[in-house]
Amino acid sequence: MTTDPTAQMQELFAAAGSLKTVRDLLRFAVSRFYQAGLFFGHGSDNAYDEAAYLILHTLHLPPDTLEPYLDAELLPQEREAVLAVLARRVLERIPAAYITNEAWQGEFDFYVDERVLVPRSFISELLGEPLLPWLEHEELVHRALDLCTGSGCLAVQMAHHYPAAEIDAADISLDALEVAAINVERYGLEERIKLIHTDLFEGLDGAYDLIVSNPPYVDAESVADLPEEYLCEPEIALGSGEDGLDAVRRILDQAAALLKPRGVLLVEIGHNREVLEAAFPELPFVWLDTSGGDGFVFLLTREQLLGEAAF
Repeated sequence: MTTDPTAQMQELFAAAGSLKTVRDLLRFAVSRFYQAGLFFGHGSDNAYDEAAYLILHTLHLPPDTLEPYLDAELLPQEREAVLAVLARRVLERIPAAYITNEAWQGEFDFYVDERVLVPRSFISELLGEPLLPWLEHEELVHRALDLCTGSGCLAVQMAHHYPAAEIDAADISLDALEVAAINVERYGLEERIKLIHTDLFEGLDGAYDLIVSNPPYVDAESVADLPEEYLCEPEIALGSGEDGLDAVRRILDQAAALLKPRGVLLVEIGHNREVLEAAFPELPFVWLDTSGGDGFVFLLTREQLLGEAAF
C-alpha cells in the first residue's frame, strides 16, 4: 500500500463501499493514521482514541459512548462525512480540535480554532483544592489574572473554582481574545471575566490574589523540531527565545508588583525546569505534581519573589 497521503485518501474513498459500520470506520481510520505517521498530543495521545473521537463527533454521538454504536450501519451520507474528516486529518495534519472546533479539559468544553493553542495546560489540574495549602479559602480569592489566556480556558475554570473572584484574562493576540470571548459568553461569565489586550503585565494594575500563566516556553531548537500538528498552532504562543524563557523572565521580574501579600503565582514552563532553576538559583520554586509529573508547573508566593519571609 502506498505511503503517499494523497494516494492513501484516494484508496480510502475507493474503499468506502466496503465500510459499513462504525467498527469498520474505526479500524480503517486507525490504520490510516498509523500509516500516515500522524502525531497525537492535542487531546489524545494515540490513533485509536483520536479516531473514535472524530467519528463520534462527526456522527453527532456522545464523545464518551462508543461501544453501543460499534456495529451500527451508517447511512451513505454519514459514511462520506466521516471519511471527509479522516481525509482532512491525514492530508492537512492539523489537530483534531481544529477540525471539530472543540477541546475538552475535564468537564469543560471549549471552542477553539487556529487562532489559539489547543487547551492542554497542566494548570487546569491544580486549580481549586490542590492550591489550598497556599490559598487557604477559595472564597478569599477576590481578584485573579490569567496571563496569556489564549482561548480563555483557564480563566473560565478559575471562575468555576473561585466563585468570589473577578478575573482578568490578558493576551497580546487580538485573534486569541476573540476566541476567548466566545468561551466567556458560552459559560455566561461576561460579568466576571474581563478580556484585556496587552503584552504580559503591560498596563495592568494590581493587586491579584492569584496569577496563573501558560506563556510561550518552547526553546528555539525545539520549535524547529516540532511536528506538523504543532506548527498549525499560533507561532506567537509557542516559542519564547533561544532558551524558551523570555516570557517567563518578564513574568518573574514583574509579578510581585501585581500580587497582594501572600498572593500566589502559578506558571507552566514545559520541559524547562533545569534551565529555569539554573537561571534563577535564588528563587525557591515549588514544583507541583500534575498528570505529567512534577517538573512542568511552578508556584511562588509574592514573598518568595521578593526574597521576604512569609508571615
